[in-house]
Amino acid sequence: MPRSKKGKRGGTASSKGSLRQEVLQLQLSKTALSRSGKNGVRGESGVSDDDLASDVLSHYSSASESASVLEEGSGEVVDEQTAQEETEDKLKQCIDNLMDKSAKNRMAALESLRLAFSSRVLYDFLLERRFTISDCLDRSLRKGGGDEQAAAATVCALLCLQLGGGAEGEEGFKILRPILSSILIDGSASLSARQSCARALGMCCYVSASDDAEDLLKSIGHLESVFAGAYPLGDGSLPSVKAGAPALHSATLQSWALLATLCPASRINSILNHHLPRLHECLESSDVNFRIAVGETIALLYELGRDIDQEFEYEDCDTLCESLKSLATDGNKHRAKNDRRKQRSIFREVLNYIENDDFTEEKIQFGIEAIYIDGWMRRRIYDAFKEVLESGVRHHLQFNPLPRDIFGLGPPLILDAAVKSSKISRTERHLFNSAAFKARTKLRNKVRDKRADVM
Repeated sequence: MPRSKKGKRGGTASSKGSLRQEVLQLQLSKTALSRSGKNGVRGESGVSDDDLASDVLSHYSSASESASVLEEGSGEVVDEQTAQEETEDKLKQCIDNLMDKSAKNRMAALESLRLAFSSRVLYDFLLERRFTISDCLDRSLRKGGGDEQAAAATVCALLCLQLGGGAEGEEGFKILRPILSSILIDGSASLSARQSCARALGMCCYVSASDDAEDLLKSIGHLESVFAGAYPLGDGSLPSVKAGAPALHSATLQSWALLATLCPASRINSILNHHLPRLHECLESSDVNFRIAVGETIALLYELGRDIDQEFEYEDCDTLCESLKSLATDGNKHRAKNDRRKQRSIFREVLNYIENDDFTEEKIQFGIEAIYIDGWMRRRIYDAFKEVLESGVRHHLQFNPLPRDIFGLGPPLILDAAVKSSKISRTERHLFNSAAFKARTKLRNKVRDKRADVM
């Protein structure tokens, strides 16, 4: 996948500009501190782990400032290339710390890499270090405790997003897939580690193995084996699950739904026949977040079914709609007010889609561009990126060729004053994005057809 390299930029800025940078760095440092916890832990080097994480992000903030401008009365020179080199030196140190004997130092390094990978596009920097990082992550996943495994799995997903869907990303996924799958299906592993591995496995497979039928099938099978633990028992009752299990079931179901969008028509038919009736019964779950994940997955499966056959309809559709209506109007006082509000909103959308084939479009704005979420598949893909990238999702939509390709945005824009001042109507942007997404879907369908015999 072609990547655009960042050029060297330099210039001067006023003391006011410098002050703004310092304030921004301080704010970002506070954010990183709050993420890492109230008590910063110091490693053997004597440097606070929280300080290390926030320092990396602060340097990225200063390095990513827009091109310096010349202002009267200022003699200060801001060398962005030097700032970039300093930042890369800190990241190199973080990579070295992944092999440290101290678990606290390794955790601090993983947090620093998570912040950096989610906030910037680092393809060129990571390209020559991908095997070293993959080996270090594999070591943390195999030998680390539950918290370290969870953090390492998240960095695995971010590494795949950074490397993209080409050969480099596939190489990394081949290294990491076995251990991610092993932890996911290990009932003795910590729930937080298994949940993180579920999201990482789904994202890495979606990005790096969408054309590999064998890896796709294995990943789907592992995810199914976990959330099937929430399926009804032989007598129709739902099983009792331990605390924290519904969050794991939600994560695996959502990752599975993401990978279902890659399956060929023959596989979709078997998925609909096997899973729709069981997911219908899971709407009775006592956990609100799992119920919502189930409802959204049902809507996504309906959309997949209608893509194959416009007249598709679940055989027990009337009963399903009654269940959805009940959840869309749920007023039980024993449930938290916010949970009731969130549940009613989601299930109104699900019910409206199943009954009327209508979806409420959502606009995601970033820079001068926007994407339109106009279907359940598109929403699941965007939500999966958002879950991994968190607040960095808009930056990656602007500058990372991988999500731009997935959402049909084309290469990253090179903006100048003329482009920034130009006005593109909402309708034109919507038509362009929709056409690009449909073209990409057709291309993926051709790949699905080629895999149909294998699946």
